[in-house]
Amino acid sequence: MILAAGRGERLRPLTDRTPKPLVEVGGKPLIEWHIERLRAAGLTELVVNVSWLKNQLIEFLGDGSRWGVSIAISEEPPGALDTGGGILQALPLLGAEPFWVVNGDVYTDYAFAPRELEKNDLAHLVLVDGPSEDFALPGGRVRNERGEYTFSGIGLYRPELFSDHGAGIFSSTPLLRAAANADRLSGEVHTGEWHDMGAPERLARLRAKLA
Repeated sequence: MILAAGRGERLRPLTDRTPKPLVEVGGKPLIEWHIERLRAAGLTELVVNVSWLKNQLIEFLGDGSRWGVSIAISEEPPGALDTGGGILQALPLLGAEPFWVVNGDVYTDYAFAPRELEKNDLAHLVLVDGPSEDFALPGGRVRNERGEYTFSGIGLYRPELFSDHGAGIFSSTPLLRAAANADRLSGEVHTGEWHDMGAPERLARLRAKLA
């Protein structure tokens, strides 16, 4: 699942007319980089949630066939449902098996290889160095303590992570932290390319790097 419903407040005025996942870097929209990397990893059944300027995204994505994938759209109300609410609403499209989730506003070269979750784990997170240092990773287990790592916005989730939460607007972060407290959250560190497009200066640096 690619999370693509957000407003992109910190990139305004650029995102007043263009949804953030369609902002171009390196000659193509951010979301297209994700689709191509997912396809290269053999993940061809994708779900994309949309809200802000959703018609632009729906038109651009189509059914996904031009990339060799199948794309199902999960439409959200104005204002969107945040990360947790958006994933919960999309669960009927995602099925009963673990699924990858990636934020549509990051650029990364992470390889989305097939991965098995441990029997009792609810999720597996991909972490990166800084800047918020909100997680530790002793022995490959994610811990809610000040450490070296930041959540990258990439994770492998079981549907059961969301099973006890009602529908509506909510973040997935409290659910992930609860899973960490219960020792049901594994993780890994990605040391390759990862850029969060949360501010104009970050976008400018990435565009310069990829030029």
